[in-house]
Amino acid sequence: MPRVAVVTGGSAGIGRATAEELAAQGWSVAVLARDPGRVAETHASLLRRGRPALGLSVDVADPAAVDAAADRVEAELGPIDLWVNNAMATVVQRATDLTAEELRRVTEVTYLGTAHGTQAAVRRMARRGPPAPGDPPRVVVQVVSLLAFRPMPLQAAYCAAKNAVVAFTRSLRTELVHDGVDVDLCLLYLPGVNTPQPGWARNGMGRAQQIPAPVYDPRAVARAVARLARSPRREVWFGTTSVLSALGQWANPSLMDRFMARTAWDGQFAEGPPPDPEGNLFTPVPGDVGVDGPKTATAIDRDGDLATSRGRDLAVAGTALLAATGAVSLVRRLVGGPGAR
Repeated sequence: MPRVAVVTGGSAGIGRATAEELAAQGWSVAVLARDPGRVAETHASLLRRGRPALGLSVDVADPAAVDAAADRVEAELGPIDLWVNNAMATVVQRATDLTAEELRRVTEVTYLGTAHGTQAAVRRMARRGPPAPGDPPRVVVQVVSLLAFRPMPLQAAYCAAKNAVVAFTRSLRTELVHDGVDVDLCLLYLPGVNTPQPGWARNGMGRAQQIPAPVYDPRAVARAVARLARSPRREVWFGTTSVLSALGQWANPSLMDRFMARTAWDGQFAEGPPPDPEGNLFTPVPGDVGVDGPKTATAIDRDGDLATSRGRDLAVAGTALLAATGAVSLVRRLVGGPGAR
């Protein structure tokens, strides 16, 4: 029986790349996004790959609309096996200058939209009972960011929303374990990715936004999502930037604060003013923008740059051991004990 996937924010960037990758691998894919024109373009692109597909104009901040979309997907394509929460919104602005409406909207899309999608998926997956032996897994993938655990300046609302997604997912996972529900929840932490998002983010800084290097190709992320659909993992760090940021935040958060203040402020701006300061926060920007942002020539497109939570923990343990060894050596030198030089 064909497998069915839902991808939110599926009409551009990572979402569109993921929808197209899944369709190419034989999935029946439904995309949820706001702009009807871009949804129609994506739907047509999926159909050209020879699989059933569905394009639905949905604002994920509306829980009733998300739930109705899930019902329609199952009625037209079949039971949902994979739900990818990718929809997001952000504002490039000092935290103290964010309006209440901006804070609320980023939270509604990036955090609550993910919560609504997760609820819709898990309810339907759980009510089918446990999968039979040999059946493929039922999976929810949360597309999050290294900014969930290592925030950067001028992205406070987005960073907070992604952090909330992590906490929500971990809490829900314990409930599923308690209830014996066999649904895998995967957190996929991303570094910078070359998507159209910087060109349509709401921007109150008067300078065009860019994604600081290194940036990855959205298609590499799409392949990682497809891999998680086949072989789910609790938490996966994509790219060396994500792993190094996790290690730095664990080892010395104060140093990371200063590093971010020095490098991530100017590093996220390009020359000239933002193309559309109002952005797509409240109203979608029309037009088929595709998958890629402006850094296609330098975007990294390779597989294998993945670290699971086990690999991350081993790296943390190794760093801790090195730090402890250095501390012991320093103490010995200070007190003149064995091994002092």
